[in-house]
Amino acid sequence: MLLAALWPPVSAQTEQTITIRMLDTRTGLLIASSNYLVRVNHQSEEHGDWVKKNEDGSGSLTLPAEADVLTVHATYESATLTYVNCDSDKDRGSADHAPSPVHWYPVAAILSTGVVAPNNCVGRKIPEKLQVVAKPGEYVFFVRPMNSREHFFN
Repeated sequence: MLLAALWPPVSAQTEQTITIRMLDTRTGLLIASSNYLVRVNHQSEEHGDWVKKNEDGSGSLTLPAEADVLTVHATYESATLTYVNCDSDKDRGSADHAPSPVHWYPVAAILSTGVVAPNNCVGRKIPEKLQVVAKPGEYVFFVRPMNSREHFFN
């Protein structure tokens, strides 16, 4: 009994819920989908069942308590094609990082302030309709369908 009294209490870890909004890079309109592919903590396993579609078309993403970073992609055409995330579009790399099709976002930042992923599918001057703000607990990202060349090589 003495050992149990000295053992530190186990804190109950709770799940984390994030609202995700996937926006069309050309129109800025919400793309209502339930075909999301979520990865956490730089793991390769995709979780397609963690997102439930809300009535407004956004998604409610439930993450395990141990999730520190996440990346989200989505599919279309009966889940046979994957949208191109605009945060990595035209990412050629730099002296600081290698080119990467996957960008990771801290869950703590999403929960505290909200995060809008960069929209590199548009030019340097971002149209007003594409200037969005994320609320605390919200992750917003821009996508575009694959072009014909990407279809061919995919």
